[in-house]
Amino acid sequence: MDKALRNNKKILVEGANATMLDIDFGTYPIVTSSNCSVGAVCTGLGIPTTRVGTVVGVVKAYTTRVGGGVVPTEQKNEIGNTLQETGREFGVTTGRRRRCGWLDTFVVNYTNKINGYTMIALTKLDILDKFEELKIGHAYKIKGKVIEYMPATLEELAQVEVEYITMPGWLADISTCRKFSDLPTNAQNYVRKVEELIGVPIKWVGVGQARSSMIQLF
Repeated sequence: MDKALRNNKKILVEGANATMLDIDFGTYPIVTSSNCSVGAVCTGLGIPTTRVGTVVGVVKAYTTRVGGGVVPTEQKNEIGNTLQETGREFGVTTGRRRRCGWLDTFVVNYTNKINGYTMIALTKLDILDKFEELKIGHAYKIKGKVIEYMPATLEELAQVEVEYITMPGWLADISTCRKFSDLPTNAQNYVRKVEELIGVPIKWVGVGQARSSMIQLF
């Protein structure tokens, strides 16, 4: 890798799991045994911090998690079941059903503080096709007071009340869309609202499983 870097070659590093499972910055103790955040590029591979370039955050259009821990936007109802079944949300290793809920941009913003995203790839937007109404979690409250920090313990996180933004769905099949302008207006508005809430440009929007189903915005 050092030779490649000295020859100005590009190195692509893909992270596993997710930042909220990071042993240092995740929902400890319900985490994995290593670092899932961008710092692992340096500590795990020996790449100097000064050579880390573009950092792409991969974010689903809704929230999922396997196993224990607190998921503030989790929907333990028909909404969660629909997201799970339509999105085929099963753990890769264990095969367990993933817990599903509305997109939590408070969490995405927290992970951005750690990883410093250059751009976002918003995936699985098509899983939201059948919802008449959509919600985006954008703020946390504890005991009625808005907080600006990620709770440091599971006990405190369990006290969180989520503030949502409600948006109309699009009730249309977007899996054949190949340009952003092809998406229904409400789908475009959803993407732009997410982009606004996280403050990072969304470069790609996924509308299906095929490589060609990734819409590039710029």
